[in-house]
Amino acid sequence: MNPSFKKFEAHGSGGPRIREIPLRMVFPNLLTVLAICAGLSGIRFAFEGRFETAVVMVLIAAFLDGLDGRVARLLKATSKFGAQMDSIADIVNFGVAPALVLYAFLLDRAGSPGWIAALLFTIACGMRLARFNVLEEVHDRPAWQAEYFVGVPAPAGAAVVMLPLYLSFIGVEPTRYGAFLATGFTVVVAFLLVSRLPVYSGKSLKIPGDRMLLVILAIVLFFLLLVSYPWYTLTASVVAYLIFLPLSVLAYSRRAKREGEAQLPPDVDARPGD
Repeated sequence: MNPSFKKFEAHGSGGPRIREIPLRMVFPNLLTVLAICAGLSGIRFAFEGRFETAVVMVLIAAFLDGLDGRVARLLKATSKFGAQMDSIADIVNFGVAPALVLYAFLLDRAGSPGWIAALLFTIACGMRLARFNVLEEVHDRPAWQAEYFVGVPAPAGAAVVMLPLYLSFIGVEPTRYGAFLATGFTVVVAFLLVSRLPVYSGKSLKIPGDRMLLVILAIVLFFLLLVSYPWYTLTASVVAYLIFLPLSVLAYSRRAKREGEAQLPPDVDARPGD
């Protein structure tokens, strides 16, 4: 057998070890590890009372977590090891870190209900990620359905659930009553994660060439606003996303109706009421 195909070799009494990993395979995994470090650092800053820094670290962790997979595909450095590392990072960065930061900031004022809400969000995030991994392996779904997530994606859920923090940073005073409202909001977001709500992913979205400059300008404007007015921009983004969810459901229903009518025999009239 060609030695280059031997991925493992015996190493003393410690069992097999992986041999000769190309450097390009290391870089995506390094991003994953840095994302985990950022997420855990966010938890530390939260329990030190440095909540703005904590939120920034969680958002950085989410950004790095979303970047590592794309870098791996770009470098053709995908691997089973990287996939396992990415799953662990997702749980930490999208589930554990946002829940604990929010709990340390506000949910603890609600007592046990606040802790239950934080636990529910973390568990829902883990279940959402597990379902996503399973659906990625299902190849008999209609192609158009792959354009929609099943339930709110974990990165979006992590950004949405921290809305009470954004509001406090722009002047909304956190109170015990607000803690109970945040507890209910956290539970709602948890159920959105594990729901069957169809959420448009935008994976197949194509931008006309004559509008590309406008899109680039809009993206630049968003990042400038995010840097200059981070908490106002994040608050507005979360509100816009929550408005987008029912619109996504409506678009999915219309698309399902069109696809169903397209599959009917030509001599069947699909008009309702006949």
